[in-house]
Parts: sequence; structure tokens; C-alpha cells
Amino acid sequence: MSSPNPGTPKSSTVHDPKVFEYHNPAGGWGALKAVSKHLLHSRSPAVNARSLFKLNQPDGFDCPGCAWGDPEHGSSFEFCENGVKAVTWEATSKRVTRNFFAKHTVSELKTWDDYRLEDQGRLVEPMRYNADTDHYEPITWDAALDLIAAELKALPTPDDAIFYTSGKAGNESAYVFQLLARLYGTNNLPDCSNMCHEASGVALTKALGTGKGSVRLEDFEKAEAIFVFGQNPGTNHPRMLGTLREAAERGATIVSVNPLRERGLEKFADPQKALEMLHNGSHPISSHYFCPKLGGDMAVMRGMAKSLFARDAAGEAVLDHAFMAEHTVELDAYRALVEATTWETLEAQSGLSRAEMEDAAKLYARSKATIICWAMGITQHVHSVPTVREIVNLLMLCGNLGKPGAGTSPVRGHSNVQGDRTMGIFEKPSDALLNALEARYGQPMPREYGVDSVAAVHAMRNQPGKVFIGLAGNFTRAISDSRVTEAAMAQCRLTAFISTKLNRSHLVTGRDALILPCLGRTEVDRNAVGKPQLITVEDSMSMVHGSAGINRPVDSKLPSEITILTGIAERLLGSEVVDWAAMREDYDVIREHIETVIPGFENFNERVREPRGFWLGNPAVDLRFPTESGKAEFSAAELPGQVIHQQMATREGNWLTLQTMRSHDQYNTTVYGYNDRYRGIENGRQVIFLNAGDIDRLGLKAGQWVDLIGESGDGVERRMDGFKVVAYDTPKGCAAAYYPETNPLIPLDHKGDQSHTPASKSIAIRLEPSTRIA
Repeated sequence: MSSPNPGTPKSSTVHDPKVFEYHNPAGGWGALKAVSKHLLHSRSPAVNARSLFKLNQPDGFDCPGCAWGDPEHGSSFEFCENGVKAVTWEATSKRVTRNFFAKHTVSELKTWDDYRLEDQGRLVEPMRYNADTDHYEPITWDAALDLIAAELKALPTPDDAIFYTSGKAGNESAYVFQLLARLYGTNNLPDCSNMCHEASGVALTKALGTGKGSVRLEDFEKAEAIFVFGQNPGTNHPRMLGTLREAAERGATIVSVNPLRERGLEKFADPQKALEMLHNGSHPISSHYFCPKLGGDMAVMRGMAKSLFARDAAGEAVLDHAFMAEHTVELDAYRALVEATTWETLEAQSGLSRAEMEDAAKLYARSKATIICWAMGITQHVHSVPTVREIVNLLMLCGNLGKPGAGTSPVRGHSNVQGDRTMGIFEKPSDALLNALEARYGQPMPREYGVDSVAAVHAMRNQPGKVFIGLAGNFTRAISDSRVTEAAMAQCRLTAFISTKLNRSHLVTGRDALILPCLGRTEVDRNAVGKPQLITVEDSMSMVHGSAGINRPVDSKLPSEITILTGIAERLLGSEVVDWAAMREDYDVIREHIETVIPGFENFNERVREPRGFWLGNPAVDLRFPTESGKAEFSAAELPGQVIHQQMATREGNWLTLQTMRSHDQYNTTVYGYNDRYRGIENGRQVIFLNAGDIDRLGLKAGQWVDLIGESGDGVERRMDGFKVVAYDTPKGCAAAYYPETNPLIPLDHKGDQSHTPASKSIAIRLEPSTRIA
């Protein structure tokens, strides 16, 4: 087979990654050193040091990083190492001006890597791409917004427009964005949820009637056991480590289930504990660690259930029959399916032994209050929806819903990704939302479902001439099949990105292209008369709270996201139905609109000004389940015939299963540096982590350069060249590498069966020795 696309793009910077042994705990002095480094690198250390005292505080701003919750009674230091990176990355003194774009062509900038692009600093004025010169050139704000409105009006149908949102946008921006799109006439509102936790929403809605997690932060103080599936909080949600540590210190059992043994789940040194730092101390996190093979989590949970049913049949009181009789349906079908599944099938698919699964079941059964957490190690597989349903099955068996210290905890990524969905950023809106919008605005809303992120790429590829508007984010680097995605986006008539910093998506231009810079989360946002504005966000625990920046804007003329969006809306839709100017001048007005449309936001403006905000609630906590049956529903889904690691084991040749993941110097598509401290990588990202046995089996050596070749049944060979082999403690047959570098290996249609999320944790690859010379 041959590929229509070249291998790894040539970069102007070549890095030779160094490998070292990391023996220290997560956090600790390593975190403090990293904080100092990033404060200095921002070139605004004093400003950023001051900013940290207002980070995640009631009178400050919400971290632009992850969506982990804030404690009800927080300290003066509610931030983590990666939160510092997020703040200093935004609040930098570096600027990307018109002189920068005059100096560098877009073709040249395409050869730069992600870190180098964003490290140039903050965008400060609107720019328009000139295809004749291959340069971005200045454009006035009026001209830029006029151009967007004109291009949208010229489309044959509103469904030829795509309105994409990143979870970095606040609730008010998200509400205005979806209102703009729907009044225009389309539900084409894909967002970053499509690429991460979509499976969680689909599965939880089917099982419990609501797509959000049921636990609050205080539940972690009452849990007897916490199971963490497919998650690396040490890098992706570092403040969660403090919560887990406190639980471990009071005697809770922490069980980690993850193919890689991540340092953050092994031991943690809290940089805010002075005595511990002075003595180089730390505290263990996980009391037990299980390492299944990629895609084997559903079989692990089913093995645990099989053990529980066997013990129940033997007369042990391990199941909560009263809870299940009163609050659930379909138990008998589920039990019959589990009991008919052989241990041989479960062992082959999970990669764990029967004894290990029985041990995990014992840990679960002895707890009277259990939380199960999970992240993208669960949600980015083809069978992710039934896997999340299996999590709910397991919780229901022992009555771990609707009581303190127990429940579901999907740990979301970007700071307001959950809030965006609450505000209506969804390509499949409910009738209830559309009815509420029609009642509020007196206008018909589009009823046909729109495109999700994967479908958006198909639409741009198959029907050239779309208009793509991105509200924050880096779409082309977030999604799979990068080369296909970039080729599709290049066929748009207009691409426009509302952003704070330069990224790869800005360089993938349509026939016309705009970069629209905006204020960041850390900056003061004032209206025309100088009144500071407040935005709101929703965390993973459904807490809604305010966020107000404290730093002076990088440029006095820099508008907010809402200013840009309302400016487009005025030109496109007029102001007869919505007074967009009033929204722009006072965000309280937007919140008044929200409270009349979105359930749970009554007295929004008053409640959000309370310290730490307010909880939206979750019916599952009260044992109310708005499902078809009115009860929590067991899922009797079959295990996959074979997960991908089993398929690879039967293929001829040197095939492996690859998972993509973040480095520690990274948050989503934002790369803060070239190091991955906890995994022992320095000065590079082109690495592939392999089991030592696989290195020997494939005739390779640690430190050797290899090329990665991917294939997934569509006849296209995808390859990425020049990755250094690193021996690592990963299950045999399972490899790992960083994204977005390896996204080109994921076929666009390799996605979740019901969620359509790219299956980034289960990619078929083989390796070839590389011709690259280090």
C-alpha cells in the first residue's frame, strides 16, 4: 500500500530526545523548579506571580487549564504546576505583531512546531491572509467582521457554515455563539467534547438520564474507595492529586487501572506543604495498581462483576439487592450475560489475570462508598460507550449512587468544556432546548442535527466552500487524520479563528482567512464605560462560578470574545430579535437570557456572585433518573469480539497497538516545552514508548530511530518518520506516543461506535527502522 501523503513534515528545529530515570514523586521540588522556569520564560514574572494569588479564587479568575473543582473553603494557593504554565503562557510580554507576519510567510510558519508557534506570544491585531504574497496582513476590525457576515450571507444554506468551540470559552461566549448559529439557521456546533468525553455523555445519559458526573468535590472526603480508570491526573489534572492524597491519608483505598504506571498516581509531594518539602518527603497515592492492555478496561470491569456475582451466589452479602430492586432495571439480563462470559475471554481481552480481576473486585466490595473516575483512556476507543456503561453497571451493583462519597466522576479536560455543552454548544440539541430558545426569542430554531467534529471534516472535504469559525482552540491539531483534516479545511471559502495565540490551525487557510485576537482569561475585560466584566465557567462537578481577570490587557484595543461575536451577529442578523449591543455592554444581560432558557440558572446574576458559585445539581444524586424507564438502566452490551490489541496479536508482521497521550509539558494541543519529566524524557517529543520485550521481539534497540506506519482497513498507509525508541513499563503489544504529532496515524473514521470520538487510544501501527540520523 502507498500513501497519498508525505511522512513527517520537515521542521526547522530538530530535537534529539534524551532519556533519563526519574525516581522522584510527582510535584515536589521538580514542580517548584518548573514553576520558576515558566514564570521567567513569560518575561512577566512579577505580573504572573501576582496573578497566581488570584488563580481559582472567588475574587479572581478561573484557571484556563483543567476543569477540576475548587474546594468550598480553599487556601490562598489553589493552583498547580500546569495551572502556572497555562497562566504564564497567556500572560506573557511577548507579542505577535504585523511585523512578525511581514517577516514570515505562512509556508515558512508551517515548518515550525507547535511549541515554537505559540511561544511567539500574544496576538494583538486582526490579520487577513493574502494568498498572493503568502503573508497575513493587517485588517481593521470593521472590515474583518463585515467580511465574515458577508461570507455567511453568501452561503447557499446556513448548514454550509461550521461554528466550532473549544472548552476554553466561558459560558457567556458559548451562549452567544450557539444563539448566533441557531438564529442564523444551523446546528453545526461541533466542539472539543466530540474529541474527548463524548462517550461519557452518551453513556451516562442512556444509563442515568443525565450526561454529567454525579459526585461533588466533598464526596472525595467521604469515599472509602476511589477507582481511577484510564487517567493521568499528575499531568492532566494535577490539583486532583491533592484530593487523592488527602483521601489516601485518611485511609481511603485508591485503585489505579491504567496501562502505564504514571508517577502522579504512585506518589506525590505537595509543594504547598513546607515541612514535607524540607524533608524531601512524599505520600503514596494508589494502594493498588492494575495495568490492563489497551482497550481492555471493559473486560476488567466485567471480570470484577463476574467475581461479585459468584460471591453473591455463594451467599456473601456483596451486592445491594434492595437498591437494585428499587432503582434499577435490566439486572437479570446483565447478570446472565456476565455469568456466561468465560474467564479465558476476560483474561485475553483485559490483559489481566483472573486473580487480578478478583482482587480488584474484593477492593470494590469491601467499600461502602465508592467513586469511579475516568478520563480519555476510557473514552477514546471504538467501544467506549459500552465501557462507560460498564462503569455504571459496577456502581449500581453495590448501590454506589445517590449517597455521600459515591458515584460517577468523568474528569473533564478544558476548564469550561462542560459549561459549553450546558449552554447549548451541541450539534444534537434537545427539543427542550430548542423549544426554550423559540419561546424566548420568538423565532423558529433549526431542528435538523448538525455535524460533530469528525463529520465537519467530512463536510469540508466533500462539499468545498464552507465557512469555518473557530471560537478558541486549535481544531486541526486536536482532531485525528491531520493531513486529511488540513486538506479539507483548505477547501473552505473562509476560515476565521478567535484566538489569543498563534497556532497551526491559523496556517491552514481557506480561500480567505482571518485571525481574530481576543482578551485572555487572565485579563481585565471592561465595557465602554470602564466597568469590569465577569464571565462564568462550570467545572467537572457541575459547580458554576465567576471569573474576572486582573491583568492589564496586552493591547488596549483588544476586544473580548463576546465583543467579536456580537459584532458578527449585528452585521449578520441585525438587532431586532436580540439586542446584541446590550449583551456586549453588560454580561449580566447575557446571564439574564441564560436563566430564561437553560434550566438550573434561576437568579443567575445573584448566585454566581456568591463565593465559589453554585451547584447545578444532578438528579442521580437524589436517585431520580430521567431515562425511558424512569430508573437507572443496566447495560447488557456484549464485549467486543476482539479489541485492537488482540487483533494485532494475530496479524503477521510487527504490529502494535498505539495510544496517543500528552506529555507533562503540554495541555491538550498546547505544548509548553519539550520535556516530560515524570516519564524521563528531555528535549524532544518524537519518541515511542515500548515494552522491553517488544523491543527485543521486533529486533530493535532502545535509542534507535524508527518510523511509524499506521493502517486501519481503508487502504491508506499513514506514516510518521523519525521517532526514538524508549523502553518503558507498558503492557506487551501496547505502545504510546505524544499527540498531536501522531494524530496523522488515526484514520478519520476510526472512531467510537456511538460517540464518534476519534479512537486515539487504539491505533494499529507497525515500525520500520528509520533512515533518520540523530
